[in-house]
Amino acid sequence: MSILVKDVIPMAQVQLERGGVPDAKNDAEMIFRYVMNVDKMGFFKLWGGSLDDDMCDRYLDVVSIRAGGTPLQYITGEQEFMGFTFRVGREVLIPRQDTETLVLEAVSVIGEKKKKSCSVLDLGCGSGVIGISIAKLCDNVKVTLSDISNGILEIAKRNARDLKVERKVSFELGSLYEPFKGRFRPETFDMIVSNPPYIESGAIPSLQREIKDHEPLLALDGGPDGLSYYRKIVPGAQGHLKKGGSLILEIGSGQADDVSEIAAGCGVYSNIRVVRDLSGLDRVMLLEYGID
Repeated sequence: MSILVKDVIPMAQVQLERGGVPDAKNDAEMIFRYVMNVDKMGFFKLWGGSLDDDMCDRYLDVVSIRAGGTPLQYITGEQEFMGFTFRVGREVLIPRQDTETLVLEAVSVIGEKKKKSCSVLDLGCGSGVIGISIAKLCDNVKVTLSDISNGILEIAKRNARDLKVERKVSFELGSLYEPFKGRFRPETFDMIVSNPPYIESGAIPSLQREIKDHEPLLALDGGPDGLSYYRKIVPGAQGHLKKGGSLILEIGSGQADDVSEIAAGCGVYSNIRVVRDLSGLDRVMLLEYGID
């Protein structure tokens, strides 16, 4: 027995729609390509062909997992970001296009500084999309990526190998600035970038099921008001930035004033500005260390 591909894809689409998957047609095709290990061209070549029962069952089993709420990226194990393909796993947050705004601003600032070598710290790197993208796009950088678990760092290391930036990056295990305190003096950088957890704890149950039920809570929960990590990262950065260095943070919509207030309270930052994403929402805050 066999079934035509052009018949099984619509079946999968219906199953995904019943499961509440927003873009069921796209996901049905993406899952098929993943199961069959083919690209778009390979998918079109197979369209008029057929699947045997075993392969059809395997495909529909994976469709059932997606219909149950598991994000597509955790099924395929990858996500596009800044035009690069990154590996992701359940240990890390799925990269969003909004975060590309942070990378673009960081690359712009590095270009403006015109330094022969720029040291960058990607704090709480997750899959490494921010730091590794900067390493891919800038010739004059040395990027350090840090996070709290070896499992997370293994994903970032694999992405660094896949994207061939191993010589431009290094990795540190630990919470926030802990790995950089140093025995005699703290390690400092020209730039610190971070996309910290910034969702209010009470808002998490109202998120989409794909997010609240599957993505790591540690990467989402920013405390009661969503600002817990900014209260640690912003004051802490002054001990790890070189004079004239930049702190670049992703922020949630509506958090610009609060994070600006935290920065102002430190008394060491200047040229504070906010950049909006493609949707017109406040997305990135840039702070320069050192008051003239």
